[in-house]
Amino acid sequence: MIAVRSPERRSGSARASLAAASTLAIASALALAIAGALPGAAASTARSAATHTVVLKNIRFHPATLSIRRGDRVRWLWRDGGTEHNVTFHRFHSRTQGSGSYTVRFAHAGTFSYHCSIHVAEGMRGKIVVH
Repeated sequence: MIAVRSPERRSGSARASLAAASTLAIASALALAIAGALPGAAASTARSAATHTVVLKNIRFHPATLSIRRGDRVRWLWRDGGTEHNVTFHRFHSRTQGSGSYTVRFAHAGTFSYHCSIHVAEGMRGKIVVH
């Protein structure tokens, strides 16, 4: 809060100027307090990371190609009636499993190809394009 000391005597226009300045100071302080309480108000251009889903079904990845933004996550869901699959990238992979999920956060831009090492001959391949 801004404190304003006033002298004993003020003219009408001086009192009006002081009142206007006080009102402006209070309004500014209130606006700052509201902006601090509402994170979206202070940075309306900020974007939270999204989670995208790829389903493993019928010996395929659905969708086979997925475009996402840097910082987003991709969650693979096993929905192929217990058939075992894995998600294998060049430098990392999920465990082989018949159900469940696997999630990866993509921190860098690029194109990341992957496959199921069990069903690669059947064409079980996918690609994540990170912008």
